[in-house]
Amino acid sequence: MTSEEIDQVNESLRDKSPLEVMEWAIGQADGQAIVSTNFRPYEAVILHLVTKFQPDIPVLWVDHGYNREATYKHAEELKTKLGLNIRAFVPKLTSAHYDAVHGGVPELTEENEKSIQAFSAVMKLEPFQRGMHELSPRVWITALRKVQNPNRAELDIVSPDSNFNSLKVSPVFYWSDEQMEAYLAEHDLPNEWDYFDPAKADEKRECGLHASWGGKAMENNG
Repeated sequence: MTSEEIDQVNESLRDKSPLEVMEWAIGQADGQAIVSTNFRPYEAVILHLVTKFQPDIPVLWVDHGYNREATYKHAEELKTKLGLNIRAFVPKLTSAHYDAVHGGVPELTEENEKSIQAFSAVMKLEPFQRGMHELSPRVWITALRKVQNPNRAELDIVSPDSNFNSLKVSPVFYWSDEQMEAYLAEHDLPNEWDYFDPAKADEKRECGLHASWGGKAMENNG
């Protein structure tokens, strides 16, 4: 799609419900859609929405090995409750191997930005890229939301993704935390608050999947 076509699509979808956006996204994919997740808070919303239209949709999950116990239990609970077709991809190094060679996850400070990006390239971006190549989606469905951080606020419901050459669709892009919580309650879905991303630490920075520096990091890593 051209940038003009994407602008037109976003204009037409802006007042649609996430369910209507999801229906549009699945319709564009010609059977080649995926949804990505890290099982962070509110991820159950997007997973519930997408499985309404395609119950067997591949669920791309990069398990970098640093998840907390609660996150793994949450993933198993949602897998059972929603019948998820999880396609897990892991780094070429285990977390123990990375820790031994590199001294553990770099401290998340501004001075350590290059080390943090190097960690993300090896433990998150490389396996994600491998997963995207294997699954080859035409449409990549995400749970990105405008309120999450400044970088994401500049995106929209539909956006081209230069890092993975896919059309990225975020049906809950304009939803607030309150709307997400209401959806969870309405559909009796679990949430998970103990999630921690070692490549981000907080919502104000990106791990590289949805930022331009991620593409450069993957090139350097390759």
